Amino acid sequence: MAAANYLSSEDQFLCSICLDVFTDPVTTSCGHNFCKNCITEHWNTSDRCQCPMCKEVFNTRPDLRVNTLLSEMVDQFRQSAQQKTSSSEQQESKPGEVPCDVCTGTKLKALKSCLVCLASYCETHLEPHLTMSGLKRHQLIDPVENLEDRMCTKHDKPLELFCKTDQTCVCTLCPVLDHKMHEFVPLKEEYEGKKVELKKTEAEIQQMIQKRRLKIQEIKHSVDLSEEDADREKAEGVQVFTALKESVERRLNELIKTIEEKQKTTKKQAEDSIKELEQEISELMKKSTEVVQLSLSEDHLHLLQSVQSSNIHHPPPTKDWTKVSVPPSYEGTVVRAVAQLEETLSKKMKKLVEAELKRVQKFAVDVTLDPGTAYPQLILSADGKQVRTGRAVRRSRTFSAAQARVPPPPPTCWKMRGPVHRCSQL
Repeated sequence: MAAANYLSSEDQFLCSICLDVFTDPVTTSCGHNFCKNCITEHWNTSDRCQCPMCKEVFNTRPDLRVNTLLSEMVDQFRQSAQQKTSSSEQQESKPGEVPCDVCTGTKLKALKSCLVCLASYCETHLEPHLTMSGLKRHQLIDPVENLEDRMCTKHDKPLELFCKTDQTCVCTLCPVLDHKMHEFVPLKEEYEGKKVELKKTEAEIQQMIQKRRLKIQEIKHSVDLSEEDADREKAEGVQVFTALKESVERRLNELIKTIEEKQKTTKKQAEDSIKELEQEISELMKKSTEVVQLSLSEDHLHLLQSVQSSNIHHPPPTKDWTKVSVPPSYEGTVVRAVAQLEETLSKKMKKLVEAELKRVQKFAVDVTLDPGTAYPQLILSADGKQVRTGRAVRRSRTFSAAQARVPPPPPTCWKMRGPVHRCSQL
């Protein structure tokens, strides 16, 4: 029950039915106080209308009204209880926070640590260090744990000096006993110096971060340019290969048409020859029939007269077919077509190369070698149009500035003068 959270002096604000702080408190004629809903529900479930405390019976059910004075007192009590609870939660030490060394039971959160007393204090126990003249001279810092680490392990004195020779914190007795002839400065002085160094280091780190962010932007920009180049090259590739495909298909159609026309002509010639041969065969068969019939005749005179008059023993005139043949085969037709296609592709390739060289020369006619980053064995001619390799390379060769866009290994830094391009290779 909530009543367990309050002291005995606070029982006057508790309802005897729900044992919690009053809500809309009402007072019966016998002088006892209850929550309005509590006493109403009690009477609704009871056979008689009587006071739960003194058992006084009421003949008629009282008309209960909220006790305004008691209600105001209950509200003030609620606010006070909430403030106490909130204050306790704010001051109580949580995991990771420095607790007060003086508190007993629940440890409250420490607000300061004393380097002289080697203890940490909450708001209540810090009061003497803020009011007493002898304790005001103690050095207070933000609360820290393990204050004994701030004491010299040899002399049991606070670490107040910094030995620059050994780069360590020491007490006031160390220079006399253990660090003779060493250079010492107060901790605060060394602290200020280290802070300056840390700020300088932090500035250098920020500068390095900024350079790397700029490098990221440069790389992203390079990727964007690369994507644009890739899209352009893909478009040009599609255009070129589409044209080549159309050219190949056109050549193929021409080849098929040529072969079909040649085959058609050959077939026509063959059909004409066959027709003529069949005509001659028909005439020869007719002549053969006449010869057979005449040879079967037994009349000597008739056979002799017929042979002499009809010249039947001579065959009819015919064509000499020994030199007539089918047209030659198609061997070599495909080879000739492919050769013509190759010639066409070579011409197109030559035009593409010339166009690419013109485009490269447009942006690469003015080249400067950066002596700080360029390959040391590359030498630019006086007119700025030729780049050649130095003596360290076995075979020296000269090439145009347009070709310098693809330098020989190792990697070289090229810087293009002018507003069009700036190309660098790191």
